Amino acid sequence: MGEKKGGGEGVVLLEVPLGDAAETFDLEKTICSHGLFMMSPNHWDSLSRTFSRPLRLNHPPHSLMVSISHPSDLPHSLLVRVHGVRSLSSLDRASLLGQVVRMLRLSDTDEWNVREFRKIAAALEEEECDWIKGFGGRVFRSPTLFEDMVKCILLCNCQWSRTLSMARALCELQPELQLQSCSMNASTKNEQSDTNNFIPKTPAGKDSKRKLRVSRVSTSLTNKLLGMEMDLEADTCLTMDDAQMKMANLSPNFSLSCIEGDSSDTCISCEEVNEFYENSSSATSGLQSHEGTLHFARQPIYNFPSPRELANLDERFLAKRSGLGYRAGRIIKLSQDIVEGRIPMGELEEVCSGGSLSTYSKLADQLRVIDGFGPFTRANVLMCMGFYHVIPTDSETVRHLKQVHAKNSTIQTVQRDVEKIYGKYAPFQFLAYWYVMQ
Repeated sequence: MGEKKGGGEGVVLLEVPLGDAAETFDLEKTICSHGLFMMSPNHWDSLSRTFSRPLRLNHPPHSLMVSISHPSDLPHSLLVRVHGVRSLSSLDRASLLGQVVRMLRLSDTDEWNVREFRKIAAALEEEECDWIKGFGGRVFRSPTLFEDMVKCILLCNCQWSRTLSMARALCELQPELQLQSCSMNASTKNEQSDTNNFIPKTPAGKDSKRKLRVSRVSTSLTNKLLGMEMDLEADTCLTMDDAQMKMANLSPNFSLSCIEGDSSDTCISCEEVNEFYENSSSATSGLQSHEGTLHFARQPIYNFPSPRELANLDERFLAKRSGLGYRAGRIIKLSQDIVEGRIPMGELEEVCSGGSLSTYSKLADQLRVIDGFGPFTRANVLMCMGFYHVIPTDSETVRHLKQVHAKNSTIQTVQRDVEKIYGKYAPFQFLAYWYVMQ
């Protein structure tokens, strides 16, 4: 995987060979294969056919804006632009490319799944084999399992517009949480620095009531985030108006034709983060893939929050600030369990790159004990992990069966009905179902 420097603005170009996947891979079909691509901080530019979003590095923790394209003059490779840097360590390069491979399902296991699914579909429906070509067999997912888990929670019990809004709000909050980590680190080095403003100034006699209201928030987050009105968009150093938020591309701009790592107590370039917000009024509009058109490094970076960034938040604050409602408590508990090691994310991530059907039941049992992981959420998470033999069913599935298959299904019978229709594609029932659903 080659690395090149990409001009004066600080862009590193990574060329990712597709190998055997070149024969079956289509970037647009892969990105637009699942609604997850529409959820912040993802951005698909249908004109330039370029995908952009921040990706997180851990050594030290920070995010970089990355854009992915498949130029016509590189049919056997993807071009990954990493903005805002002039070079990458081998460790950072491997981390970024690992996240790209995960999102686009480019592992050897993913390629085997694609080919096996196509074989099964072609054997069953020779006269309709063209539909296989219209569906790449790869389903887009997030760069980390944690982000997939949270987004699967956001899919439950609400309209799609609400799901998009909640994901966007979490990304809008993330820079504040990262800045807080920077400030906490700076305060440990210099107790007399400006970060002392984060220490609560509540008199001792009044402290008890305040503690009752924000019992699970760190003292620095208390003054930073909860010592203000809940309906404020952000503190003064992070304020951006709605138009500027749109310029940062927190909501995807997509064509109508296609319809984990964490940030710990240290981070790089806190001064740079502050400069982003101080200069936000001069931000250029739109995320563009054309090199030199837009200066990614001069824009604020709104990534999806990490488990560590969310673990210490107050439930009521997060519920109101990001519009999550009851989901806030579940997301915070999930984050805490990951940070404290009760959920072995490393082990689960390994399964994503090579799981087998024999491990499915064990994984389902592990996920079942997570608060908020009902059958629909579990099935979606396991699909993101690479298991396609169980179809996540909800009211949309009932509607689909009635309209497409003339089945009078109910919530009680829908799982049985989809298995009757799509069972012939085992173990890839979801892929066949999902193609018809699109």
